[in-house]
Amino acid sequence: MSASTQSQALNALVFLYRDVLDRPLQNIEGLQRIQQRKRVPVVLTVEEVGRVLQLMTGTPQLAASLIYGAGLRISECLALRVKDFDFGSRSVTVRNGKGGKDRTTVLPASLASALQAHLLRVATLHRNDVLAGRGWAPMPEGLGRKYPSAGRSLAWQYAFPSRLARQCPATAR
Repeated sequence: MSASTQSQALNALVFLYRDVLDRPLQNIEGLQRIQQRKRVPVVLTVEEVGRVLQLMTGTPQLAASLIYGAGLRISECLALRVKDFDFGSRSVTVRNGKGGKDRTTVLPASLASALQAHLLRVATLHRNDVLAGRGWAPMPEGLGRKYPSAGRSLAWQYAFPSRLARQCPATAR
């Protein structure tokens, strides 16, 4: 049985006796808890990552390269907005990342031109969506109420938009 399973079982027994039965749990003085093993993560070499990225093309390759080069989680990459890229300072702002925290990370110089070209395609896609009566992006927290038309601006559009047009209930007009 794993250490976490044993800890969960012991915690359940302690809760049962303390909070449900309202009795002290006896004879646990000599109980030894198993320590969880520290596991070393398996990491690809730089060459292996290069080979994987070479097998990819287009937007998936760009997103995967950004994930690797900027140290992003997949969800963080897919949540990036156009405004989160600063090509002048070569930085990427990650909003609401792990633990709900914001952070700034490096924008790899090798991706700058490909990412700028990609964002130009996103801008064209967005312009076409606006002409078709779409083009609203969901706004974080209360910003949609504070700036009602911001969800339609290019800056707030997702950097890696879905191929499918979806209706956003919060911005439906």
